[in-house]
Amino acid sequence: MMKFLFSLVFMIPLSFFFDFWLNQVVWFIVSLFFLFGFVSVGLFSSVSGELGIDLLSYVLILLSFWICSLMIMASEKIYFKNNWYGLFLFVVLILMISLFLTFGSLNVFLFYIFFEVSLIPTLILIVGWGYQPERLQAGIYLLFYTLLASLPMMVSLFFCYDCFGSLHYYFFNDNVDSLIIYLLINFVFFIKIPMFFVHLWLPKAHVEAPVSGSMILAGIMLKLGGYGMMRLMVIFSLIGMKINLFFISLSLVGGFYVSLICLRQSDMKSLIAYSSVSHMGLVLAGIMTLNYWGLSGALAMMVAHGLCSSGLFCLANICYERLMSRSLYINKGLINVMPSLSLLWFLLISSNMAAPPSLNLMGEIMLINSIVGFSMFNMFFLMLISFFGAVYSLFLYSYSQHGMVYSGLYSFFTCSFREFLLLSLHWVPLNLLVLVGDFMVLWV
Repeated sequence: MMKFLFSLVFMIPLSFFFDFWLNQVVWFIVSLFFLFGFVSVGLFSSVSGELGIDLLSYVLILLSFWICSLMIMASEKIYFKNNWYGLFLFVVLILMISLFLTFGSLNVFLFYIFFEVSLIPTLILIVGWGYQPERLQAGIYLLFYTLLASLPMMVSLFFCYDCFGSLHYYFFNDNVDSLIIYLLINFVFFIKIPMFFVHLWLPKAHVEAPVSGSMILAGIMLKLGGYGMMRLMVIFSLIGMKINLFFISLSLVGGFYVSLICLRQSDMKSLIAYSSVSHMGLVLAGIMTLNYWGLSGALAMMVAHGLCSSGLFCLANICYERLMSRSLYINKGLINVMPSLSLLWFLLISSNMAAPPSLNLMGEIMLINSIVGFSMFNMFFLMLISFFGAVYSLFLYSYSQHGMVYSGLYSFFTCSFREFLLLSLHWVPLNLLVLVGDFMVLWV
């Protein structure tokens, strides 16, 4: 683990003194090397220092490497406009190092520190390279929603140290039967996932962020909450059986409400952001069931959502770069001017609505099994979420691809090879990972 950390640190001079595309190639090479160190068990391996990986950590670190590589590929405009691209590469690298240390740490306190550190590069991405003046407000929302709940978590971690005599995950093997500690530790994860009622920062941050900011927010930052709960929920199994039903109900009802909100969106980015809240509500409910199906399905759904949602934000950005608007009223009839891109729109949107053979389908089947197994009464809202998930996905596709082309559109440039490659590198892993879906259940 330390050798990968050092390889990331040695990439810092590369950000400032070498070509943008050379950085891109190096990112893909490092991702490939990490892929070779495949971990297929739920036991910690590659332990060095305070770092180590099991299957859960490995999958999320690999996803982080992949999304960060694609972020650079998606941000060609920053390079061509010479918009501080050296600093941009440096910020992405610092973000990757903080995510690597978050997912790879064996110590809960180290996890907590780098969980908070990862906020800063994300904030710099949004405020530094965002589009509208409201990006400052969105950045403050992002910062304060998370910071509000993080100090109580730190205090409760000291309480856990007093209980267990250690802050290593390995020693977290007893039950803490305290509602206050349960809420203090988990509330920061509820905000990060995000849970309905504390989700308002996410659409704001997505709408104001550049494409790279949206990709990392959808692809990785939402997964931090799920990862933290998967690691720490083991100590709350007694209290969890009493009150988890409340949070499962809230997530499912919230997922349904958010699906209805999606149907009223005119901004493409906003619609994709709200759909993320709906999908991650299912993940939260799955983790809260505390059973084998739920935890395995949550991991599958997190990886699937990371690739799918990131790809959809790339598509929205490709349209924005051509029409200079994200409004669905202007982005109409795109099948007439970019028919080849319509295929990629269809493939990613069909994955978003959990059509086979996407990993989303596997994740949703496991989560539905888990949530219905917890209580049959959850079936009603699961049906509504699945149905409206298909409705808003088809709404986005049909509204953007069909109809009359915007009359103010006088010139248009077609898709470049880079953009096709970028979207293919989202879609291909998303649909090929189903073939190795059995690995998703091995970490529990």
